[in-house]
Amino acid sequence: MSAQEPLHSKYGYSRTLDVSYSEAVGRAREALKVEGFGVLCEIDIKEKLKEKLGVDFRNYVILGACNPALAYQTLQEEINIGLLLPCNVIVYEQDGRSVVSAVDAARMLSVVENPKLESTASQVNEKLRRVIDNL
Repeated sequence: MSAQEPLHSKYGYSRTLDVSYSEAVGRAREALKVEGFGVLCEIDIKEKLKEKLGVDFRNYVILGACNPALAYQTLQEEINIGLLLPCNVIVYEQDGRSVVSAVDAARMLSVVENPKLESTASQVNEKLRRVIDNL
């Protein structure tokens, strides 16, 4: 099972995998766990779009991931940071393969304009990039 090189966007970090959607979701959960993240919430976009709009959509899930120690550290510096938590990781099907992406925490937290958050954002990004790299 091979993976393509990671892809970078302005707000995330991705990798395309030659595995099934369900295997990619499982791998993402395990890789998050290894890096100290728990999945606080899961939103099945395919299911919700079918339920709310009656439309068919590809398999697509949003995993709301949180590293408790880093979240606590961030909340100590900026109490309203909860508006930007948890860190999202998405998994979806595309052209018979699976794509897994993680948010760029540094870019996301930059909207707060609090330099005290830069170190924590860097730590989160290092961990999330390892999640994607180790799928």
